[in-house]
Amino acid sequence: MTQIPNTTSTRRILLTISYDGTAYAGWQRQLNAMAVQQCIEEALCKLTNEKIVITGASRTDSGVHALGQRAHFDTASRIPADRFAYALNNCLPFDIRITSSTEVASGFHARYDAKGKRYTYRIHNAPHASAMYRHLCAYVPYQLNIPLMQEALTSLLGTHDFTAFQSSGGTAKTTIRTLSAIDLTCHGSDLVLTVEGNAFLYNMVRIIVGTMLDIGMERIPPNAFDQALQTGDRRKLGVTAPACGLELTEVFYSIAQ
Repeated sequence: MTQIPNTTSTRRILLTISYDGTAYAGWQRQLNAMAVQQCIEEALCKLTNEKIVITGASRTDSGVHALGQRAHFDTASRIPADRFAYALNNCLPFDIRITSSTEVASGFHARYDAKGKRYTYRIHNAPHASAMYRHLCAYVPYQLNIPLMQEALTSLLGTHDFTAFQSSGGTAKTTIRTLSAIDLTCHGSDLVLTVEGNAFLYNMVRIIVGTMLDIGMERIPPNAFDQALQTGDRRKLGVTAPACGLELTEVFYSIAQ
């Protein structure tokens, strides 16, 4: 990507971040627990001798992972933009990696300029749990009706009022969201759900997954998604799926960043 000329004393740097969220209290800095944001800010302080606050594209919850989280920060440091990734990775724990760093325009905002996001949710569906991937997927030992689940998910595509698809504590100004893609695939004993949308409510993807699984186990009607969209009633939906299976895979912007 072409570097943007610097005309001020500070530069804005955009990071792409991957992390295993198992050990962290989510993305956002917390008072009494370690968060991914705090780890990166402390590493930046060591590198630049500046007090830096980073702004993430998504506030992932405790135990949620990321392959393509984005965050920006401002700095007066003369470290070349593309070298921040290498320098930070020497300071960060091994479960947080900066996969790229680039200079962007001073007005760019990692959160508010995002046009959409892709999430991935992984499920291990077998008689016994996975020893190797226990922190990266949800475990479901019950038989699932996969075609029923795939059919039910199609009703979520498009623009809807997703009031029923958020946990208490959500602060979104509107519950209208657009899902542009949703796909459930099977790979042996592993199921992978990918969801793309312009934005997501608090715990929205995990509620979709929990409901999908309840439909697959035939615990709730196959039209549960439709009923919840029509009524806005959270009680029409299933449980909230575990955090460990969820990954923020990619954040989209109108131009490549």
